[in-house]
Amino acid sequence: MLASRSPQRRAILEQLGVAFRAVAPGVEELSEGAPERLVLENARRKAEAVEGTRVLGVDTTVVLDGRSYGKPLDGGAAAQTLGALSGREHEVWSGIALRAGGEVAVRSARTLVRFRTLSTVEIEWYLATGEWRERAGGYAIQGRGAALVEAIEGDFWNVVGLPVAALVGLAPELVVAGGGSR
Repeated sequence: MLASRSPQRRAILEQLGVAFRAVAPGVEELSEGAPERLVLENARRKAEAVEGTRVLGVDTTVVLDGRSYGKPLDGGAAAQTLGALSGREHEVWSGIALRAGGEVAVRSARTLVRFRTLSTVEIEWYLATGEWRERAGGYAIQGRGAALVEAIEGDFWNVVGLPVAALVGLAPELVVAGGGSR
């Protein structure tokens, strides 16, 4: 069971051949605090909020200068976020929590992303694509947002929304066997 409404997370699990059902967890997420603690706690909350024998919760945030940037509420907020990230390196943190048999196992992942210096025209172009909606940091690296990125260090899939290396480290049987709980 995937405790998420993210189409990106569903697509990654499908690509890996993992059998699952997705359910929106409907939990209140933390938005303040140390990045690793924040994403691990939110992932744990999601995993514990959904019924199932094996439930995966995931949370991702973009961090610049110690500030977490979640999903922008509107185009103005997205423009401000992209402007702040322009020409800078930021961190993408994800936490994953897998609840099974009354136990919750967690892992975190951190990826560094460097944006190109963006002009106002480039930011306006990207906002017009609509990709910024429902994306931590206001961009989708796997889509047109790739044009914003100069370099990446770490797990690309973490930036998309599900750190595959951390997931395999936590539960290799999900990927190797295509296991999971539908």
